[in-house]
Amino acid sequence: MSLARVLVSLCLCVFMMAEAAAQPLPPQVQRLLEQYRVPAEGISVLVQPVTGGAPLLEHRVDVPRNPASAIKLVTTYAALEVLGPAHTWQTEIHTFAPVVNGTLQGDLYIRGGGDPFLVAQEVWKMAGALRRTGIQRIQGDLVFDLSHFDIPREDPGAFDGQPFRAYNQPPHALLMNFNAISFQFRPAEDGRSVQVAVDPPLADLRLDNRLRLGGQSCGTFPQGVGFHVAREQPVPRVLLEGEFPRGCEDVSLLRTALPPEEYAYSLFTELWGQWGGTLEGGWRLGRIPDPTSRPRVVHHSPPLGDLIRPVNKHSNNVMTRHMKLALGAHRYGGPATLEKGYAAIREVLEREGIDTRGLVMDNAAGLSRTNRITARQLAGVLMAGRRSAYMPEYVSSLALSGMDGTLRRRFVGQPEAGRMHLKTGYINGVSSVAGYVRTAGGRDLVVVVLINHPNAHRWAGLEIQDALLRWVYRQG
Repeated sequence: MSLARVLVSLCLCVFMMAEAAAQPLPPQVQRLLEQYRVPAEGISVLVQPVTGGAPLLEHRVDVPRNPASAIKLVTTYAALEVLGPAHTWQTEIHTFAPVVNGTLQGDLYIRGGGDPFLVAQEVWKMAGALRRTGIQRIQGDLVFDLSHFDIPREDPGAFDGQPFRAYNQPPHALLMNFNAISFQFRPAEDGRSVQVAVDPPLADLRLDNRLRLGGQSCGTFPQGVGFHVAREQPVPRVLLEGEFPRGCEDVSLLRTALPPEEYAYSLFTELWGQWGGTLEGGWRLGRIPDPTSRPRVVHHSPPLGDLIRPVNKHSNNVMTRHMKLALGAHRYGGPATLEKGYAAIREVLEREGIDTRGLVMDNAAGLSRTNRITARQLAGVLMAGRRSAYMPEYVSSLALSGMDGTLRRRFVGQPEAGRMHLKTGYINGVSSVAGYVRTAGGRDLVVVVLINHPNAHRWAGLEIQDALLRWVYRQG
């Protein structure tokens, strides 16, 4: 036989083996794709054992697609590998003026360290620690040192035109309580008006409640409730107008309304007052006069191993972005930049043998129209996560089917409940899910589903995902 014929035969054999290994999509998935008019070219699927080996199912696994929030799997894995689960963030309080009889005769400096979880309770603890140093009255201003982050100013409404949605809050070196306000609604006892409570209560925010009760069903909320922010002086004003469903009780909206510095000033002042402290000044931006000075108070965040749980289980966007900034600064030195964070992530993946060609991560949380990753790359991250020394922290951070996080309402009371640790992702035209499935027979599999198509709206995407996940669960 000639060499040419040998080569042709070899190529044909390889082709036939590849065709045999490339299984078609399960029939139930194909039916749903046809029903919702999503072409097979619009979906990538990879299912394989967590230890690697031959895939049980692979379909267009090398097509770069937008993963939406499933990209958090990449960011949190890299953060664990670079920072370690015991990593904490520090917020420092400095004083440079004398303290006489409990009075700080000058300014109080707060240096933000990019803490992704400086929630109200943590700020309260920090204020209490300051009070215990002997200060009760602050004559000067709060001075915020934000130099730990070197990032461009960002329009919070750039992604989807919703600048006051809490999920759009950009990173900030001194982000307190995610800069978020919970507006809590219930019908008033008079049967005509609507009561609105604000948490946390902020003195530097005025609420103008013009809501009236309407006859809509509670399921329509928050449709019909208008939310507007007016940057008025001396304090901003939130205007609520429209109709609130008469049958609704104890529902809420989570929104932003103040710039982060104004929010931090107002929240700190409120919580400082709870410790019996007084603040006479305002706020301004500045830098610590002597960076080598010893802080009066150092507040530590909870450890990273705890904080990746709200990121992956509940898909917290701004926390994810803070983690990317932190791992970049840790790897390449401060200040934290977007470029350093991206470089650190690529370095971690390449060290694990994951081909990063075509990977695009302009937003580490998934709020992007240009993010791209292949199913093969994402599966590589998941398998690396299973090999990691920090595997327990990584896997347990994912939502558990039918039990918690973004999967708490899926597979409830069904055999698949509690058998899947997954990260979901949704934006317009994108529906994704990825993680780990323990099958009915006890096999541990990695699964990645990436759907990019205009018809992959939320409910269609969920049905396609669930059909594929049920199929995976039954694979031995």
